[in-house]
Amino acid sequence: MKKILPFLFTIAVIMVGCGTVQSIIKSTFPYTASIVIPASSKSNTPISAKSAATSFDDVFGNQNGTNYIKEVRIASAKMIASNPSNKSMGMFKSVKLFVANGNGDEVMVASRSDIQENIGSELALDIDNSKFLDDYIKGTSLRVRVEYVLRNTTSADVSIRTSIGFTSSPKTQ
Repeated sequence: MKKILPFLFTIAVIMVGCGTVQSIIKSTFPYTASIVIPASSKSNTPISAKSAATSFDDVFGNQNGTNYIKEVRIASAKMIASNPSNKSMGMFKSVKLFVANGNGDEVMVASRSDIQENIGSELALDIDNSKFLDDYIKGTSLRVRVEYVLRNTTSADVSIRTSIGFTSSPKTQ
């Protein structure tokens, strides 16, 4: 009996510890996706572009990490011009950011409709953290869809990197 109690305590610490570590990882490392805005895009027209999103877990092959978290919510969302890196996000009139899982379910997580012309190469989006996103994050393939309206046409393709941060709670088993 004396040997079983420390063993059970150790197992309990490991189970809770895995959830805490995964919660910290999800809260620290964002999901990123690259979207290309083609030069052929028309202005003043809603257009959509999709891309797969990757995270720390995807890069290092930790496919079971999401089993240890719950109550996943969006914490931040931003878009950054990556090519050309000095391109102003003022090229957009409005932007909506959606996440989708492998089943095709989709939810809007962030948007911005009051984009100024001279805003610079980074754009912070207004998040909607009223929804739990567990069903999206726990899937095997998170996709990002950006729906945008251009202010003017662009003379060349523009690459945009989206960065989506999440928060979560440890899941005790």
